[in-house]
Amino acid sequence: MTALDGVRVIDQTQIMAGPTCTMLLGDLGADVIKVEPPDGETTRGMEPTLGPGLSAAFLAVNRNKRSLTLDLKDPRGLDIFRKLVATSDVLVENYRPGVAKRLGIDYDTLAALNARLIYCSISGFGQTGPYASRGGYDLIAQGMSGIMSATGNEGGPPVKVGVPIADLGAGLFGVFGIMCALRARRLTGRGQYVDTSLFEAGVALSQWEATEYWCTGNVPKRLGTAHRLNAPYQAFRASDGHFTVGAANDKLWPLFCGVLGLDPLTRDARFDTLAGRVRNRAELEPLIEAVTSTKPRAHWLARCEEAGIPAGPIYTVPEAHADPHAQARGMVQEVDHPDAGRVKTLGNPVKMSKSPPRLRKAAPRLGEDTRTILRELGYAGGDVAQLARAKVIA
Repeated sequence: MTALDGVRVIDQTQIMAGPTCTMLLGDLGADVIKVEPPDGETTRGMEPTLGPGLSAAFLAVNRNKRSLTLDLKDPRGLDIFRKLVATSDVLVENYRPGVAKRLGIDYDTLAALNARLIYCSISGFGQTGPYASRGGYDLIAQGMSGIMSATGNEGGPPVKVGVPIADLGAGLFGVFGIMCALRARRLTGRGQYVDTSLFEAGVALSQWEATEYWCTGNVPKRLGTAHRLNAPYQAFRASDGHFTVGAANDKLWPLFCGVLGLDPLTRDARFDTLAGRVRNRAELEPLIEAVTSTKPRAHWLARCEEAGIPAGPIYTVPEAHADPHAQARGMVQEVDHPDAGRVKTLGNPVKMSKSPPRLRKAAPRLGEDTRTILRELGYAGGDVAQLARAKVIA
């Protein structure tokens, strides 16, 4: 079995945050029905593409879903949608606030049809507050949440995190809220409204930065790869590249000094405490790199491993995928797509002994499950054909 066997999810989302949320629910066994307009959601046309309506971006976050096409601006399409809601447990949408209400698919309207419905909205800034009506993107959320102000090299300009962390964080928080609501429904018998946003995800993920400011009054600054509360905990230069080391505590620091042949630093008043190392990081870093830059990365990684010091290489994306540990943990998978053949997809990072996530199918063709889903809702073949002729479905 899978953890969400028997749970039906309506996916009314596009781009990244919402589709990531529903994809993870699908990995856990939910029957995720992606509802798209007859011409498909915008992500299907993003470059690079593997064919018409088959973009790499769409494949990335829409596995384990069925595709239903509906024109929700047509009363017949809206009627189908409401029938689907009556059979569903969860709905996830990421419209700008107010759009769902104009379409007649807002929480209050749909909860009147299905009191057990859990309705999750993922937006740029949430459903309340002075910025609720604004559109939101990952870049904007990273900037306004404080993440960009704390990312980049010391003294340099603010830098966006390389992955869409606010988008992905909002998707993960959406899953968290939905799972909590499913648990609460077991106790109350009723669904509820779940509201999260890209902006709040960025703020919530800035734990160390908020702590530094609250405790010291100092505005967190950009530190490159360094940690604001620990040292040495950063990347260092080897003769052929960079590697990372986490040797911040009082047990690991003398071990690292021994590996480098810098034992006198353990008795240096500037560096003999964690607070001192953090305070004097700018002086400590060149002393360490004067040694690490003399030998290749593999040498230092082997020495750190022997000494029990956490360390690692800085990989490119393909190097990370090819690492034997990523392979052993199943983080690169392949699934069959009827048009693209075998396609790669990232594995689910959660391992469960009794109800594990499963990658059952690649992202669906546009509308490939429309007729099947309509039959499940009680529509006869003639009715389906009529709806197709009227372009209510595709």
